[in-house]
Amino acid sequence: MNVTYLDNNATTRLRPEALEAMMPFLTERYGNPSSAHRFGADAAAPVEQARGDVARAIGARPDEIVFTAGGTEADNTALRGVLAARPNRRHVVISRAEHEAVLAPAEALEREEIEVTRLDVDGQGRTAPENLGAALRDDTALVSVMLANNETGVLAPVEALARVAHERGALFHSDAVNALGKVAIDVERLGVDLLSVSAHKAHGPKGVGALFVRRGTPFRAMLLGGRQERERRGGTLNAAGIVGFGAACAALTSEPGEELERVRALRDRLEVRLRERFPGLRVMGGAAPRVPNTCCVCLPGVEAEAALLLLSEAGICASSGAACASGSLEPSHVLAAMGVAPEVARGQLRFSLSRYSSDEDVDRLLDALPKVVERVSAAL
Repeated sequence: MNVTYLDNNATTRLRPEALEAMMPFLTERYGNPSSAHRFGADAAAPVEQARGDVARAIGARPDEIVFTAGGTEADNTALRGVLAARPNRRHVVISRAEHEAVLAPAEALEREEIEVTRLDVDGQGRTAPENLGAALRDDTALVSVMLANNETGVLAPVEALARVAHERGALFHSDAVNALGKVAIDVERLGVDLLSVSAHKAHGPKGVGALFVRRGTPFRAMLLGGRQERERRGGTLNAAGIVGFGAACAALTSEPGEELERVRALRDRLEVRLRERFPGLRVMGGAAPRVPNTCCVCLPGVEAEAALLLLSEAGICASSGAACASGSLEPSHVLAAMGVAPEVARGQLRFSLSRYSSDEDVDRLLDALPKVVERVSAAL
């Protein structure tokens, strides 16, 4: 079947450059990068080159990059690593629109007698700096607000939020998993202390990510059992994955800005046509700054689950929100935080594009979706 893939916020196609870079480390160059012999060093040097490529992609120094098994581990490690290093501070602030990789560990921390404040977001899904200021306390250890929402693509005012947090002595972490490769990231400009990224959301391999930890940030390792990553994360390094991650980052940093503008133009054309075809359609976060690839809409009166199944049968891959929540019949917690009524949120469809998306992909969706909505509506 000819597949039209419009679920790039769930995962992306592996770039040829990343695959080519990885192959030797899946075959003949299989040494452990931590080994002292020359065969291990043959794997260690490319890992360090990749560390530099990942660092450049976010404006960091190579020694501030800690490789992880993905964005979820990076998020968990950020929260727990800071709290372990600041035992006298027992308070964390997050937003209600965070990914489950932050929400779930926050719930676990509450069971360990850490207090968690969840900030409301506005109708566009943004957290106001003044609301953060009111929530901060003298014992606040960390604030965590994601840079780009994985469902709506809405960008948070992270620079302003980090500044407010620092004024009260709190550290700031941002989950930037769905921002990497879609907007320029500069940790110096943002002012964050920690930041999470994941390879597979930026045309790299699955199973590898990174946590930026600014020099001097109080932090303790969560995975123990080895001295890898300057004793910040124990465990044998995934050399093939890391090298692929580095290659993907090197490719995206050298890519001309016109490519993102092409993706934005595709997304904008899709939304214009959808509004024309479905007058009741609502674009979630449409009035806020967003990453250029994400189109999240709600079609009142349409059951998203049924629509997605019919789209899949037609060879079109999309989602109703976070891939981690697939199979859930509950409306999105992100849309609930934005004040979207449950009956509207049940019609949530997310179309996320990439550098491999084309005009033909958009046209195919625009041709199929009205027929799908008609079938779904007739069955209700």
